[in-house]
Amino acid sequence: MTESQKPKAKSHELTIGWLYPDLMSTYGDRGNIIVLQKRAEWRGFNAKIEPISLNTSYLILNTCDLLFMGGAQDTQQEIVNKDLLDKKGEVLTEQIEKGIPGLYICGAYQFLGKYYKTADNKNLAGLGVFKMITENPGEKYERLIGNVIVEPKIEGLTQPLIGFENHGGRTYLEYKNERLGNVVKGFGNNGKDGSEGIVYKNSFGTYLHGPILPKNPQLADLLLTLALEKKYGEKFHLEPLNDSIEQKAREAIIKRL
Repeated sequence: MTESQKPKAKSHELTIGWLYPDLMSTYGDRGNIIVLQKRAEWRGFNAKIEPISLNTSYLILNTCDLLFMGGAQDTQQEIVNKDLLDKKGEVLTEQIEKGIPGLYICGAYQFLGKYYKTADNKNLAGLGVFKMITENPGEKYERLIGNVIVEPKIEGLTQPLIGFENHGGRTYLEYKNERLGNVVKGFGNNGKDGSEGIVYKNSFGTYLHGPILPKNPQLADLLLTLALEKKYGEKFHLEPLNDSIEQKAREAIIKRL
């Protein structure tokens, strides 16, 4: 740990809501929570992790300053989808609309659209927060799998995003200008239109697993900054950390691809 990463006096704090950690955490998505917590603590902010699962009251969502939900397999997704539609979806939607920052990966990303059509033609209603649809064309079509490089198209991100995708669903945005970025390498939302992810207010949806935040510390810091600014109503400029190891890893991946 460098000098800049040593804990300091904690004057600010964040509550990070981790939605369905027991059901929605494939491809190392829990690493995103670790990164958010550590990068906050290294700067002297206390970061409390609040696990939110099936038996957790939906009211806990109102106490969260930053939200995260990962991906899962179809069986787990159907369980979570029902819980969102029956219990937690309304409050989650309210938080997103209020501008509470969040990161939603793969299956979580799909849940926030209008609907997800499964490979066996089953329609799963989404929350409709993101103006998009997702359809799985069936098992005769290849899954979209591999490493991804994305050129982000939003303020605050100046470096390419690196990640890994593995999804059968094809997502189509209603408004292309809401995309997180343009695909440089890989498939992205659907393998056709060159878009990847979505940005709506302070919420980010993406297919990038891997997990995404250890490979992209700039995105992690953007999420933390948005959460702090939303909670405290003032501008924050986070102290830079020593990301030399992360940068070397990124350069190696980009060079290989």
